[in-house]
Order: sequence, then structure tokens, then C-alpha cells
Amino acid sequence: MHTSAALSTGPSSVFTLTDVELSDLHDSEILVRIEAVGVCHTDLTTKAYSADGAPALYGHEGAGTVEAVGPAVDGVAVGNKVLISYSSCGHCTRCTSGHRSYCEKFNHLNAAGSRLDGSSTVTLDGTPVWSSFFGQSSFARHAIASSENVVVVGDDVDLLAAAPMGCGFQTGAGAVINLLRPTDTSSVVVFGAGGVGMAAVMAAKALGVPTVIAVDLSAHRREVASNVGATHVIDGAAKDLVDRIRKITGGGATHALDTTAVPAVIGNALTSLTALGTLVAVGVGSPKVTINMMDLIGSGKTIRGCIEGDANPAELIPQLLRWHADGKFPVEKIITVYPFEKINDAVAGMHESVIKPVLQVS
Repeated sequence: MHTSAALSTGPSSVFTLTDVELSDLHDSEILVRIEAVGVCHTDLTTKAYSADGAPALYGHEGAGTVEAVGPAVDGVAVGNKVLISYSSCGHCTRCTSGHRSYCEKFNHLNAAGSRLDGSSTVTLDGTPVWSSFFGQSSFARHAIASSENVVVVGDDVDLLAAAPMGCGFQTGAGAVINLLRPTDTSSVVVFGAGGVGMAAVMAAKALGVPTVIAVDLSAHRREVASNVGATHVIDGAAKDLVDRIRKITGGGATHALDTTAVPAVIGNALTSLTALGTLVAVGVGSPKVTINMMDLIGSGKTIRGCIEGDANPAELIPQLLRWHADGKFPVEKIITVYPFEKINDAVAGMHESVIKPVLQVS
């Protein structure tokens, strides 16, 4: 079938709405009419490393209505509202042990640009398009997903608010819920108050953490963080940053989350922890970071990497939706909605004051 997609043709290209052809569904695949899709820094980072001139279709926070299902699909029906998350095989040792985000086939399923068998879900004038991004490529009016990466939600769910729960919000909130696991006596400091960081702040607040600190260079983002759950905010450029965190927390935070992937920030995050504190890193950036091993070993601190909030979307997304319905996860305060046709404006907004752009597709 034909559909409209926002294609990229290289690192410096803008997104261009283009008529493309979707392949027939494989047995376990699902056709979703996309109604909303978040724009994530991972889309732009992947685009920045793409081949110049090669058409590619990104988008990995899709949400919409199911229009068709393959014969092997179970539990998803035509007409269901769904959120689309990352893809996993569902049967490898990591998937079956509850760690789908570390699926043995994660890289191919989410970042190879094709199905596992090498075929493409999207073609342009008969030529394969780099697609199947996170098992969906949802910068389009229709996307092909699978029974492993869609989560059926209620008809009353606002897809514009919920779409980023498939990745960005899941990553930030999941890192707090599943890995940091703070209690009502903990202190959490979040470095980087973008969409992922804001979700982490909201999750910490929802869990009843008494001290939640947001660190960011932007005064606007710090103000918004205060409105969604941060008890304290600090300018990331402050020369006494670590001292201020230690003062607020009475000696150091028990938990920290880095969303920036900036080596100096990661160093500050580790230093700001109290003894036996835990730092989780979710940002993708510099491949090399210098760590003070004396601080790490001498204080018994822990550093842990994290993909997709270490979450099973089928379990975490319903929890986030419940929190949102109860007013405990006010994501609407950080979302800016753009028409699908204005995707390039949404991208530009991300470089200015927009925290989380979401495209309204239909």
C-alpha cells in the first residue's frame, strides 16, 4: 500500500514528506495507522550518522490504530489503539528472563534498517528505504510493527500525550523505577532536563522521593522541572554544582541519572553521590569517559548503563498511563504538538526551548 512518510536523505537534509510503498505484512506483523509520534534525539543522532543521499525513515515513538494484522498475531486486533515501542525477539535468554531491552537481536531489530531477514518494509520507486527503525519507522502515516513491540491501550488514552512512552518517557521513568529504585528516604539528582530527564523527575516524585534535584543549563527547563516534580533545580554551569548537591542532600545524593552523555557531567554525577550511591547512565554520546577510580572504589559507588529504562513495555507503559490518569505523570506539561507536515519545525524547536515535540499525524 502507499502512504506518506517524512524521509531523510542524509545528515544535513531536512525531512521531506514523500509517497512511499509499504510491503505486505509478514505473519507476525501489524499495520498501524499512525496518529501521533514523538521526535526523539535518537532519531536525530542516528540521522547524523546516516549515509548521504540514501533515503531513510526514522521515528520510534509511534502511536495509532491497528488497521491489519498478520495471521500469527495474537492479542492485537484491528481497531485497537496501540503504542509502539522498541523491538525484541521475545524468545532469547535475555528476553525470557525479563530483560527485553538487552535482547540478543536488539541491534538488528532496532537499528539495522531492515527486517531480520534483510527485507525492507518500505520502498521508494522500487528501491528499499532504510527503515524498520526500532521495529516501526513511524515518521509516516502508516507503520509496520510486530506483535512483540506494540502495547494495546484503552480507547480513552490521549495518544499525543502517550506516544513518547514508547521510548523517551519509558527510558527516564524506567531507569528510576527499575534500576535506581529510590525510597521515601532517598535523594535523586537528574542531570539533563530534556524529555528523558523530565520523565525521570516525574517518576521519582511519583514514587515519593523527598528530594529530587534537576540539573540543566536552561533556565526554562529548570523552571519546568520545578513544575513537574523537582524539589530543587541547579544551573548545570554552576561552579559549585557538586557542593550545592551535597548541601541539599546532606552529604551527597543516594541516586543519580545522567541523560547528557557529556563526560564532565558524568564525572560530576559520580562525585555528587554519597557513599554506596548509584549512578545510571542512559545518554548516548562520547564513547570515552574518565572516572575517578579512587572515588568509585573507596566509596563503594555503582555505575550502571541502561537501555530503554530496562523496561518491558507491556508492563511499564500501563503503569505510566495509570500515573498519568492520576495526575502523577504530567507529561502534557513538557509536550509541544506540531502537525506532521511541520516536522522540520519540531526539530528546530528541539534546538531552542521545546522539551518534547510530538507530531500529530492524523
